[in-house]
Amino acid sequence: MSLPDWSLPGFDLDRFVRETLAEDLGECLPDGGRDVTSESVIPAEARFSGVMDSRDPIRVAGLPVAAAFFRALDPEMEIAILVEEGAAVAPGTDLMRLTGNARAMLTAERSALNTVQHLSGIATMVAEYVAAMDNPDCTLLDTRKTIPGLRLLEKYAVRMGGGSNHRMGLWDAAMIKDNHVLVAGSVGEAVRRAVDAGVSEIICEVDRIDQIEPALEAGATRLLLDNMEPPTLREAVSLVAGRVPTEASGGIALDTIRAKAATGVDYVSVGRLTQSAPAADIGLDFTPL
Repeated sequence: MSLPDWSLPGFDLDRFVRETLAEDLGECLPDGGRDVTSESVIPAEARFSGVMDSRDPIRVAGLPVAAAFFRALDPEMEIAILVEEGAAVAPGTDLMRLTGNARAMLTAERSALNTVQHLSGIATMVAEYVAAMDNPDCTLLDTRKTIPGLRLLEKYAVRMGGGSNHRMGLWDAAMIKDNHVLVAGSVGEAVRRAVDAGVSEIICEVDRIDQIEPALEAGATRLLLDNMEPPTLREAVSLVAGRVPTEASGGIALDTIRAKAATGVDYVSVGRLTQSAPAADIGLDFTPL
């Protein structure tokens, strides 16, 4: 497989690469703007070949972004991406091969690896949660617990792991939580205010059974059942009776997700997919040419 076309709606890849490299190179700082080590040790004309590979079983995400870092510093670099995005690979699998300017490879290496390790780490954790849930009738969702500036990439990685995205931000759906209810005075009044404002998608968080009917009567289009144990979730799903989708959320872990998904909820959302996923173990080895 050669370098595929890749884009992500709303994400400016060139800007991301430019600003990430600028951070690493210390641009706009005194004496910054260069890779001191590579410039002092590696001849300008030196060339490397490189192989990026997995060191653990992982779900792959972010290889086209990693490739963009190398191409930004050496537009003539030969790059071959060897596996599909979202692929599950075994330890020792070659992910990418590169041939080009040695300084460019070394300067781009850390930014490229940081990105693909982080995104593949998310995708790998998501795949683990999907497998643990073991329920084709329930969808695993992420949340807004993302690193500032990386949301679109992290939510992309969730999809590569087999999960789906919750709302992308504050703009595409209303989510009424306890603080909104505190100001509005009640769950029903908070939902009514969103309805009166013309909001089409209104997700309402409830943490008690007695909040369900007021939320539905006021016009909620989805109920987020917060921090409920399986018996309470089953009762809530029965009371909703399919009128709107239901979502279990709060404190869900690998050892609890299957039981919560089995209660009949349509969705399970897990914040740690993007908030706490460990980096995947991916390496990059170079050979002088």
